[in-house]
Amino acid sequence: MTDDELKSLDREVKKLKRIASEWASQLHDLVEDKLPAGYLEIPGIAQSTFDACKTWADANARLQAAQKETV
Repeated sequence: MTDDELKSLDREVKKLKRIASEWASQLHDLVEDKLPAGYLEIPGIAQSTFDACKTWADANARLQAAQKETV
């Protein structure tokens, strides 16, 4: 992997981490502010949070593997 590709993947991982954090924040806000009345929102927000975290974890694993290759 070239340096430019590695930097691009690093930026992508940071972006995906931000997105996952935003979903986690929405989940937190739901728990703090909307429950129990907003209980029907739990599955959708939880799934979106899980998906965002999984996407970040997969990209982060690719980044770590690529970084090991360049060492």
